[in-house]
Order: sequence, then C-alpha cells, then structure tokens
Amino acid sequence: MPIAMSKANIARSMRSGSLLLGRSLTTVRHLSNTSRLLNDETTHFGSKTVPKNEKEKLVGHVFSNVASKYDIMNDVMSLGIHRLWKDHFINKLDAGKRPNSKEPLHFIDVAGGSGDIAFGLLDHAEQKFHDKESTMHIVDINANMLKEGEKRAMNQGKYYNDPRVTFLVQNGETLDQIESDSKDVYTISFGIRNFTDIQAGLNTAYRVLKPGGIFFCLEFSKVNNPLVDVIYQQWSKVLPVMGSIVANDYDSYQYLVESIQRFPDQEEFKSMIEKAGFESAGYESLTFGVCSIHWGIKV
Repeated sequence: MPIAMSKANIARSMRSGSLLLGRSLTTVRHLSNTSRLLNDETTHFGSKTVPKNEKEKLVGHVFSNVASKYDIMNDVMSLGIHRLWKDHFINKLDAGKRPNSKEPLHFIDVAGGSGDIAFGLLDHAEQKFHDKESTMHIVDINANMLKEGEKRAMNQGKYYNDPRVTFLVQNGETLDQIESDSKDVYTISFGIRNFTDIQAGLNTAYRVLKPGGIFFCLEFSKVNNPLVDVIYQQWSKVLPVMGSIVANDYDSYQYLVESIQRFPDQEEFKSMIEKAGFESAGYESLTFGVCSIHWGIKV
C-alpha cells in the first residue's frame, strides 16, 4: 500500500510538472511573439528605437531643418569632399542617350530634392553625348528639399520649368506614382540610409526600372583603414557641435552621424541589392570607405 501511494504521488507530480512545463512553454512562446512583434513595429532613428510609423515624420523634420543649408551640411560632414564624390559618381555612371539610340533615357533621382545629382546627370548627358532629350524625375519625401532643388534650377537658369524635368513628392520606399518598368536609370545619393525600410526601397527600385536598367547609389559606408577609422570616428563626435555652430542645429547633425553608423557595410548592402533581384551587383569604396558607390542591373 505505501508503494502504491508513492506511485500515485509520482504520477500526480508528473502530471502537475507537465502542466507547469506546458504553461512555461506557452509563456515563452508568448514572450517571443511579443518581442518579434515589437521588432516588426519598431526601427532605429539614429541610436534611438522608435515606432516605424514615426520615423518618416522624424526624418522629415531633420531635412526640413537642414534644407536651406543642405550644401553647407554636406561640406561640414565631408570637409567638402562630397563634391568630388558626386562628380566621380556621375562620371562613373556615364549615362546619356547615345547618338545611335532612337529612344531617350528616363532617369529617376530618389531622395534628390536638392537637385545637384539630377542636374549633374543631365549636364553630363548633354556635354558628352549631346543629349537634350532624356527625362528626369526628381523625387523626395520632403517638399522643402524639393523647393531647394527648384530654387537651384532657377538660380542656374536651367531645368526650371523644363518639360523634361519633374519634381515630385514621393516616398522612396513605394514610389506609388511611378510606373513599373518605366525608368532606365535609378540614382540615389546619401538618401537610402534614411529609409525606414531600406530593403523595401531597393525592391521598389527594382520594380520601377526597365529590364536592363541600372541602380546606382552613393552612400556613406564603413572605413576599411584602421588608422583612418580612428580619425573618422573622432571627427564624427565633433560634427554635431559643428552643426550647432554653422547651422544652429545640433540634433539634426547628431541624427545624421548616427544614421551613418547604423548603415550596413559594403558587403551587407551588396547582399541587400542582390536580394532585391539585381544582378552584377558591385561597389567601389571611396576615401578609404568613408562612402561607396553601389550598383546593380535589372535583367
């Protein structure tokens, strides 16, 4: 009888333990699902974690603040070298309607509100290939940045009220007013790191390009020289202070520095481009990797 009672107690204990284990596993699964849900609904804004649906507004606030001082901002952040990077970017792409081609090229410059890359591309096409037919969509999520681009065109006396050039407020992650398979060249310069969902932006770039179209991106990257990296990291700490002095805006420059630090390295970003469907993906690091040119072809 004592042995029988002992077995009964053991059985009850095992049933109780199984029930407890089941509840524990349920709790773990619930916490895991909750964590995944939180991760799905949040993203980074510099070093901060914010709800995904708020990042667009926060980034918009940054670029509204710096719009009128955009060139100064880039000069401060790169010591003026961004102008050389952009010239190299345009020359390397070497885009324009060739003399033996019957159709003009259709460009889209995303996050290009300031107009410097877009106008540079059109100038290059005209000067090298005598191309005065190719079209350009300049899109930006920030209307203030687009106004700066229009102001630049007006001051240059070129591309303002030009039927070939369209300024359009658009979210680069969706480009819902741009038709699929409609563009020959997609460019983005120092803009894709500000997307809430970078992969979605790359997928959209693939969608809007025609087969044979090229994706071409200029973005801050990861320094590949240890000594230069030490200097670069120290300079990054100074940038928000410089932003405060030059533009009376510490916070925006702090975000821009943090957004650079959070951006994928060259190989990881190349993999993301390939994941979007692009082939022949590659990159060229500039100034020890401070920034890089990335590309891919839609086949």
